[in-house]
Amino acid sequence: MAKRYELSDSEWEKIEHLFAKSRTGRPQKWNNRTMFDAILWLARSGAPWEDLPNRYPPHQSVYSRFCKWRDDGTLEAIFHALSADADLENLSIDSTCVKAHPQSAGAKKGL
Repeated sequence: MAKRYELSDSEWEKIEHLFAKSRTGRPQKWNNRTMFDAILWLARSGAPWEDLPNRYPPHQSVYSRFCKWRDDGTLEAIFHALSADADLENLSIDSTCVKAHPQSAGAKKGL
């Protein structure tokens, strides 16, 4: 069972193939799913990197993997793959408009 803010098995199966397989060098200490779950936890909770729970890798490792995936386009590919299959049935768009006083934009008072 997935913990809060983590991917379910079916969600992971949709994106697992988008992560590059390392062919050379030292084997990775943390698998891609654990790293991605850590990134999701941070994004969904709004916590700083240093507040990552102990069940995840150290925040420095998660940050470096995040930067690698950001730079090589992995995160963008995941976004496009998941948004292509988006469930738009419960989509809610807010078109609220807030009108500010002219003075808030720097206009002179009394006009």
